[in-house]
Amino acid sequence: MNYKNRVIADPKVLVGKPVIKGTRIPVELILKMLAEGMEVKEILKGYPRLKKEDILAAVDYAREVVEQEKTYSTV
Repeated sequence: MNYKNRVIADPKVLVGKPVIKGTRIPVELILKMLAEGMEVKEILKGYPRLKKEDILAAVDYAREVVEQEKTYSTV
């Protein structure tokens, strides 16, 4: 899954937070719901504008952000 077609960050939408394209649904909200144990079906039921691919794109976006994170040893 490549998130780049489904996740955007536009300063005019939610102050530039990453959202699902065409919505005001932030990636952060989708990740929070997944982390709280919500099933994909439940999320889709509560947010009918979303598609399963949008949820996967949010996860892929988070993966890339973490992958690019730099860590430094304090030893």
